[in-house]
Amino acid sequence: MTGTPVPPDTDGPAPFTAEDYAARMRRAADAAAEAGLDGVLVAPGPDLVWLTGYRPVETERLTLLVLRTGHDPVLVVPTLEAPDAARAPGGSALTLRDWTDGKDPYEAAASLLTVHGRYGISDNAWALHLLGLRERLPDAGHVALTRALPMLRAVKDAAELDRLAAAGAAADATYEEIRKVPFAGRREREVAADLADLLRHFGHSQVDFTIVASGPNGADPHHEAGERVIERGDMVVLDFGGLKHGYGSDTTRTVHVGEPTEEERRVHDLVRAAQEAGFRAVRPGAACQDVDRAARAVIADAGYGEYFIHRTGHGIGVTTHEPPYMIEGEEQPLVPGMCFSVEPGVYLPGRFGVRIEDIVTVTEDGGRRLNNTPREMATVD
Repeated sequence: MTGTPVPPDTDGPAPFTAEDYAARMRRAADAAAEAGLDGVLVAPGPDLVWLTGYRPVETERLTLLVLRTGHDPVLVVPTLEAPDAARAPGGSALTLRDWTDGKDPYEAAASLLTVHGRYGISDNAWALHLLGLRERLPDAGHVALTRALPMLRAVKDAAELDRLAAAGAAADATYEEIRKVPFAGRREREVAADLADLLRHFGHSQVDFTIVASGPNGADPHHEAGERVIERGDMVVLDFGGLKHGYGSDTTRTVHVGEPTEEERRVHDLVRAAQEAGFRAVRPGAACQDVDRAARAVIADAGYGEYFIHRTGHGIGVTTHEPPYMIEGEEQPLVPGMCFSVEPGVYLPGRFGVRIEDIVTVTEDGGRRLNNTPREMATVD
């Protein structure tokens, strides 16, 4: 598969407009005010991409978007990067405040803020930059953005859902093709490379992960594909995803090299039933934890509860992992437009693992899967 040509992506969706980004920035500022915050501070990363379409390189030079209700959005940016910021899809909706090397960027940012203000700040903001702001405004307060505004990016509009559906369809096509390649006698990393090539072939611009966990490695949920040679009789967990049109895919299927044993088939059927139960729990008004409870109960009732060692799901959007999380204790109600994974698993140390994962979106009356490949046990050569 190495070297599979990537077809031109000529059927992509219409790009988001400056007004789309302006609306998102207004929404973020208003949500902050409703949460009792004086504004939002957004560093380079997924929040900035979602709000402005601008994706600068993250460096020691401060770039910071300041959003406050009743004020125009301001992007504090190094002078040498200001032209790129102005050309960003949302650039025309921004006021740029540039600073040159040798000047104090934190003073430029602080002048936009209030002395005793409380601000939500991007989770991935560098400590260097947060500390620089706190030195200028020691009485200001800061709270992580996903804690202060966990729903900011969680509810997708129709255009975002279309992109997520396209990414899911590309991941499904990748799974259908990977089942055709040889497994036995090849190293995990070779099959992982095939997965990456196929994701790109089907339109992904970014591959985030290609887990190929064979035999006993399948008991490690985040195993990194390595040098182990896949053997006949192995269960193999395939978990892969990335970004297409700027939105994420993430799916898992567990296949078997040759015919499975009765126990392997039974555990796989158990995980499939748990995944179905989790999906059936998706409906508006249900709590995130209800999805986790539904999937976990199936596995626990069968006596495998101690081997389901992670949450049932995570949100997805401009990143492949983001809020909301399907886990006990998360009481956030499900809302139409939310998208997240449903991915229960059973991991038997030293033996094998099974995980089945779909991305699901909440609809007006339930849920809709964005992954639609078969969930039954599949055998490969």
